[in-house]
Amino acid sequence: MTASAPKPSICVYCGSRPGTDPAYIEAATEFGTVLAREGWRLVYGAGDVGLMGAVARAAQSAGGDTFGVIPSHLMQLEVGKRDLTRFVVTENMHERKKVMFMNSDAIVVLPGGAGSLDEFFEVLTWAQLGLHAKPILLLDTNGYWGPLTALVDYVIAQGFADASLRDFITRVETPEAALATLRERLLASG
Repeated sequence: MTASAPKPSICVYCGSRPGTDPAYIEAATEFGTVLAREGWRLVYGAGDVGLMGAVARAAQSAGGDTFGVIPSHLMQLEVGKRDLTRFVVTENMHERKKVMFMNSDAIVVLPGGAGSLDEFFEVLTWAQLGLHAKPILLLDTNGYWGPLTALVDYVIAQGFADASLRDFITRVETPEAALATLRERLLASG
């Protein structure tokens, strides 16, 4: 990235629940903080609950730029966070994912459930098909994503994907490691 280039926007997929391990909330809070301190924009699902709320509140507290995207049918369930820098309401989930993806330079997946998995597999598939080259990071707090990467290895071992599928995914253990990896990958591509 050159000095005049816009600051990167990082799409974060994560749970609308806090999970059972307090480390998940701690990592989400730390990641929101380090993004803001780096001057990078958070792009996320606009919820004010679970890990989504933690990452956004932390980014805001640290003075960060926040871009939230939420479908109208989740406004109540995910407690749409209207005090973001930019708040977009979409008609459906497909539109939400498209807007988030199109407004980001990289994807970081924190612990989450079926929705986070759906988002992860969609961007992974698009990368496999050559539709984008954005970095995809798994923030592997306390080994949360171990079973997912084992599944990817199994899919490869069973002949349903080329070994290159692993190359689209980078596992990092801490928010600081995620930031360092993003710096390296985004500077290399910019």
